[in-house]
Amino acid sequence: MILALAGGVGGAKLAAGLARLLGADLTVVVNTGDDFEHLGLRISPDLDTVMYTLAGLNNTQTGWGLAGETWSFMDMMERLGGETWFRLGDHDLAIHVERTRRLANGEALSSVTAALCERLGVKARVVPMSDDPVRTIVHTDEGELAFQHYFVRRHCEPILKSLRFEGAEHASLSAWFSAALDDPSLQGIVICPSNPYLSIGPILALKDAERRLRKRRAPAVAVSPIIAGSALKGPAAKIMQELGKTPGAAEVARGYRGLIDGFVLDEQDAGLARELSAEGLRTLVTETIMRDTASAAVLAERVLALLSDLGH
Repeated sequence: MILALAGGVGGAKLAAGLARLLGADLTVVVNTGDDFEHLGLRISPDLDTVMYTLAGLNNTQTGWGLAGETWSFMDMMERLGGETWFRLGDHDLAIHVERTRRLANGEALSSVTAALCERLGVKARVVPMSDDPVRTIVHTDEGELAFQHYFVRRHCEPILKSLRFEGAEHASLSAWFSAALDDPSLQGIVICPSNPYLSIGPILALKDAERRLRKRRAPAVAVSPIIAGSALKGPAAKIMQELGKTPGAAEVARGYRGLIDGFVLDEQDAGLARELSAEGLRTLVTETIMRDTASAAVLAERVLALLSDLGH
């Protein structure tokens, strides 16, 4: 069994590659720090991105949402003068309505997610990082912003000063996340190429999460979301710069110090391999840009080979 930590488009792509090889032997723990209430509905953007991608239903052009989506609901919302800054497609809306209904009836987010994945034909186990509420709050030069207001409404334009994961100190790992860490068949942990601050940071902020990952019995590797100093998608490099860090794969690797045994670099960053190896990390240099499902599976195969080598 392989455990992957993910969030966002890059994380979802590698998770899909791993799922193609592992099927039900993969557990994907997904960030829920960006969950929020909108138009009376519970929205779980990262969970949905991972779920849609593993189901083969994702919009490959935008990286988020569903392929073939229609927008009649949003068109009417605009006509009525409602909030339209966060776009909810007609088919996507059904997921949010069903999730909200089941949560209101007392089901845990883990249970709801499992049921939705089963309906969509997802074989891998996709689980929220916690069933307890955690909310990413972004402290900016304009004051504190709820995550989606920073990320979607303001397009990450305000300067980020710091992050706060509200509720994380009291939030427990979801039962399936905890069980995966203790599973005797666990052969490796993969930190997907997700934003280390916005997607992986909330997971690590959970009560006991980092401690238990540091005491892991299986090897762990991370795949860099930064290539040649830039992020393929999203604000990771911008955030690093605003936090006074040098945007680059080496900075990401050092941020995971103690949590990983190996690090995957893109070929464009091959020059960093010796430097990171000297710091005690096993490095793998390979093509990390996932242009389609086939290239995602190739990268996943190489990541699994690295884990296997580290395990021997």
